[in-house]
Amino acid sequence: MENSRVSLMFKAAAVAAIGLTATLVMLVQDPSDTVLGGGYPELWRKTGLAGAPTRAAACIFTGVLLLAMGWLYRLLFAPLELLRGVDEVGYIAEDGRSRAQAANEVRRRRKTGELPPVYPNGWYRVLDSHMLERGDVKSVTVLGQQVAVFRGQAGKAYVVDAYCPHLGANLAVGGRVVGGCIECPFHGWQFRGADGKCVKIPYADKVPEFAKVRCWPSCEINGHVLVWFHCDGLEPSWRVPEQSEITHGEWVYRGRTEHSINAHIEEIPENAADIAHLAHLHTPGIVSGVDLRYTNSKTWEFIRHDWKVEWKPEPEPNKHCSQMLVKHALTVFGRHWPLLDLDVQARQVGPGVVFLLFEHSFLGRGVIMHCVTPVEPLLQCVSHTIFYQSTILPLVSKFILRAECIQFERDVMIWNNKTYISKPMLVKELFAIKRHRTHTAALSFCSIAILPLESRVVLTFTHIPTYKYKLVEPTLCVKLFLRTHLCVRTVDK
Repeated sequence: MENSRVSLMFKAAAVAAIGLTATLVMLVQDPSDTVLGGGYPELWRKTGLAGAPTRAAACIFTGVLLLAMGWLYRLLFAPLELLRGVDEVGYIAEDGRSRAQAANEVRRRRKTGELPPVYPNGWYRVLDSHMLERGDVKSVTVLGQQVAVFRGQAGKAYVVDAYCPHLGANLAVGGRVVGGCIECPFHGWQFRGADGKCVKIPYADKVPEFAKVRCWPSCEINGHVLVWFHCDGLEPSWRVPEQSEITHGEWVYRGRTEHSINAHIEEIPENAADIAHLAHLHTPGIVSGVDLRYTNSKTWEFIRHDWKVEWKPEPEPNKHCSQMLVKHALTVFGRHWPLLDLDVQARQVGPGVVFLLFEHSFLGRGVIMHCVTPVEPLLQCVSHTIFYQSTILPLVSKFILRAECIQFERDVMIWNNKTYISKPMLVKELFAIKRHRTHTAALSFCSIAILPLESRVVLTFTHIPTYKYKLVEPTLCVKLFLRTHLCVRTVDK
């Protein structure tokens, strides 16, 4: 938001500067002495507007017109790019505090009770594919680790630990891609992206067998580079499915939003099973905004969203998946508008990827890829990337993504200010939440480990189906789990 304001101010200043410069230049010229000679053009002279100030005004008008055309082009054709910082959504700046100060206070005062593991096993997005060109290297924080993501000259993307095992230089800061390897900027050691093996040391005759950097299992699918995480270092036991329309180019990239959220990762997928919150939080029209203090304002109460939702887990062999079916209807002044009905099928694949497939009678079909990636134990990066029919005007898909963003930011305001309750008070109508927790607890989503295997400290929990954990060493666990982010692993008995 701040960057867009600065950009707008810069453009306005540029237009004003053009006009001012034109005025200063033209005021010192003789009206009869033009670059072409012979005074003003006849057509211009007949208007009666000849003169330096008028020409300056014409320059300003031209600049404004060009800016308006650029804005119109971006509105109609350019992808939507909306990136929200950690303190930009959901925090209230009052009593002389900034939003950043409010965010820090909320995090500091938040009561942290019993938590499920903060890094569930699964696939997580690290980058969008279009952000990584051939030969590019990016530094990314994911799952409490710093990684280097690079694309080899052959086009394949790789993810390795960011720090060179030689002397600890960051491979993503100044490192360069050589074929399918990444070269350390410090001493020129080259590590192969496929397996992390060091293949070249410029000043050594032989490369030691033990010289290698950790290579993360990764894949590139549906416009994203994903990494696999498992606390015990096990290989992937399932894959994220391919959306064929994206692969074949029928659906094209139309934009993305990205939010940083101060919450436990479990809060976000559990939202799908919390059907009751839709009627309260998401019924007010999107025109009422995202600030929950004003969304129920009487000014906009004539616009309402109606929701019919069903959530259910999938059976084997897709037990790591769940589905939510959503039927959306819009009412204006109590009148239903069928042309604005929208059906959405949301499929959760593991803890970090959701397919939001939607279809409209005349606005076409598309998908929003909803990806959740833990950055730190209680900090999530959530991205929404939309792919839409290439034959549909981009303005349509941008509106859908923007509307989804408004509804999502209402949830963000809740998540950023709430605490995780391991034993919530549930009525029978909210059985889906309990079912969701039981479902995820029964999966291998529930293990985490951060340290390398050789230095791993393992704390043992007793697994209980309702997502409760009995601590063997409560005091030690809290210190490790919440402060130093050391290893915690659940064990079934």
